[in-house]
Amino acid sequence: MHYARKGVITEEMTFVALREKIEPELVRSEIARGRAIIPANIHHKSLEPMGIGVAFKCKINSNIGNSATTSNIDEELKKLHHSVHYGADTVMDLSTGGDIPTIRKAIIQASPVPIGTVPIYEALSRVKRNEDLTIGIMLEVIEEQAEQGVDYMTIHAGVLREFVPLVRNRITGIVSRGGALLAQWMNAHKKENFLYEHFDEICKIFKKHDVSFSLGDGLRPGCLADASDAAQFAELKVLGELTTKAWEHDVQVMIEGPGHIPMDQIEMQVKKEMELCHEAPFYTLGPLVIDIAPGYDHITSAIGAAMIGWHGASMLCYVTPKEHLGLPNAEDVKQGVIAYKIAAHAADVARGIVRARAIATMRSPTRDFSLTGTSSLNCRSIRKRRVPCTMKRCRMISTKTRSSVRCAAQNSAR
Repeated sequence: MHYARKGVITEEMTFVALREKIEPELVRSEIARGRAIIPANIHHKSLEPMGIGVAFKCKINSNIGNSATTSNIDEELKKLHHSVHYGADTVMDLSTGGDIPTIRKAIIQASPVPIGTVPIYEALSRVKRNEDLTIGIMLEVIEEQAEQGVDYMTIHAGVLREFVPLVRNRITGIVSRGGALLAQWMNAHKKENFLYEHFDEICKIFKKHDVSFSLGDGLRPGCLADASDAAQFAELKVLGELTTKAWEHDVQVMIEGPGHIPMDQIEMQVKKEMELCHEAPFYTLGPLVIDIAPGYDHITSAIGAAMIGWHGASMLCYVTPKEHLGLPNAEDVKQGVIAYKIAAHAADVARGIVRARAIATMRSPTRDFSLTGTSSLNCRSIRKRRVPCTMKRCRMISTKTRSSVRCAAQNSAR
């Protein structure tokens, strides 16, 4: 953002322009005004820069990560490979247990796409009780993750003490893990959210390592009945204030959005975010448009994702069939990514993204989709040509089998 504001077009901006098939000056100007970001930590050596913003193609994120009782490094690398192989533009490591730094290091080293985290998860693993969290521990974790190469971090700095009573009449209360933890901490200590009070210190760490903010929606609605309530929009207003504060430090920002929203409120949600958060990129979980389909929420949310992408969301966080039920395995990751690639492409077509419309027109006469054969659904309708997969895990497989492993979901425009 610093260089963009000075009128300098960096190598990263040029690379993104080539991928998006737009002029480098448009990339620079969008970043300068805060309407787009390029999450690219200076320590993430294997990264291929990508852009998130309304002027670019709609992006998708895949969530992976282990718990204290399930998964391991190999399993998480398999999920990472599935994520990138089937078209995820970024990946978040949401590990909550085990050797979190070691798992994250392996993921960052193997990943050509930006990696995001929620640092409060690791901070909690360093204390016995939630109430024992301190800003010192949080800043230590944030600095360590930034040094390791994390490209963007979810920071729930908009959950203020005065907003907690606003959720008492909700059906589902606070469903965000980060939001709930901070609400519990504030109630126990009778103090304000330490992430809000020390936001400038976090900005300085982010600026030092070129980490982007993903300002967390800690008070997002967990069911349709709670959508668009006072708590949600009170937090969103604060996120807008924090956005301008981060921009004062030349730190890039995107805003996380709601999880459960009825279809008739989706456009309003986007307009509200753009108004209160100064058009910073909107990064949304779904949204799920109904509450009654556990096991199929990758479908219910992809409907909302396509709509919110059409209305202006810049990145869609996928939902897998395991949403609300358990941790996703590699197959769940695959199903979630495929559903969201379709949703994002539908949004691009509706928004008039030239390349998406051209591909949609080009593919219409042949329609060679096969919903029962994964090889024909590896986003070939969205990609023009195949190239060898650049993922390290693919290279490991290639070495073992002595054959080239090709990735139908990757090409020079990834």
